[in-house]
Amino acid sequence: MSDALPHGPLIAVVETGRGEYGLQPLLRARELGLRPILVTDDLSRYATSEAARSLIERTVHAIVDADTRDSASVTEALRPYAEQGDLAGVLAVIDYYVPVVAETARRLGLPGLDPEAARTARNKLRTREVCAELGVPAPRFSRATAREDAVAAARSIGFPCVVKPLTESASIGVRLCRDTDEVAAHYDELTASPVDMRGMAKPGGVLVEEYLTGYELSVEVLTTAKGPQVVGVTDKALTAHPYFVETGETFPTQLPDSVRDEVTRAALDALKAIGHDFGAAHVEIKVTPDGPRLVEINARMGGAQIGRIIQEATGLDLLREVVRLHVGQEPEVVVERTGAAASRYLTAADDGVLRGFEGEDLVRRLPGVCAVDLYAAPGGEVRRPRSNADVLGHVVVRADTPAEAARWADTAAVMLAPAVDAPC
Repeated sequence: MSDALPHGPLIAVVETGRGEYGLQPLLRARELGLRPILVTDDLSRYATSEAARSLIERTVHAIVDADTRDSASVTEALRPYAEQGDLAGVLAVIDYYVPVVAETARRLGLPGLDPEAARTARNKLRTREVCAELGVPAPRFSRATAREDAVAAARSIGFPCVVKPLTESASIGVRLCRDTDEVAAHYDELTASPVDMRGMAKPGGVLVEEYLTGYELSVEVLTTAKGPQVVGVTDKALTAHPYFVETGETFPTQLPDSVRDEVTRAALDALKAIGHDFGAAHVEIKVTPDGPRLVEINARMGGAQIGRIIQEATGLDLLREVVRLHVGQEPEVVVERTGAAASRYLTAADDGVLRGFEGEDLVRRLPGVCAVDLYAAPGGEVRRPRSNADVLGHVVVRADTPAEAARWADTAAVMLAPAVDAPC
């Protein structure tokens, strides 16, 4: 590994995202003088080329092989570092590994989220059950472990309804179903494989939920020994039904203080209900005619570009403070400026072959544009998005107000449309 790495304590990152996004927690660790370890069961997931592998190896202190689906395996792989007194913390930035990291941290005596809270947040059914017991407003729901049970639950809850897996992420498998045929077909699709997209065993069945009429926000929280600190509320934009793909965010919200306060209370009530006592949380809330309703709790900081737009708007590098918290340091949740920022994601209008992106040079002339990242290669197959994994790129825009940031970001996304040819 690189001789230029810091010589401070170690922090283990258990799996991460792909590409530039996945490097960010490792880079923040280095900036803080820590030595990052990447724990993975498949380095090829990130080292997609020799250049990528070289970059990872220059960034991390060590690459540790372990079965990252199993906390016992991760614990044993990290135990030698802990016994040497060098390991200060362990971190997950991907939903699938939050319980594994919480259990590992507990076993090694390191800072971390209560493992039961981590498991509850990870399992959408368990979140629903716990929050229902404590009166947190949320949609009506039912677990179905057979096709006929799913159809019966949908009839009872009412159409349209939402049918989703219990433990996926990034809106994978979440679909609006308008009749019994769609419910039955989607049940079969969701239960066709016993494992999720990261190869972990899935709980049996699906979740059938009441469809919430309204718009979606998220509340960004960092919980420390001082209690939960609300970083802010994010406006979210989604694709048209039947899917729920995120197409953009704006921070802070443009909505009135009364709405912001309502959704914040709902999010904090949900976190209290599951026993969230440490680390970042990204709580998704729908504002309905009957008030805020919980969508789901993610026991990690907001994904995609949410951390970036918070930093562009306020100067607060939330990821850096999350890393700091996980090695036992006091985070500095300080807003350096009062501005706004927005992200927009590029998606294909139809299935086909990507010809390229038109208008990149024009977009870069727009005021406030601070990132244009295109991560789909021309010639590759693309599809109309079914989940957040189908986005093709993003833009980030900074401005003085949320309204300005949102308008310029919308303008950029329209100008930077992917050109897609019909498949042969």
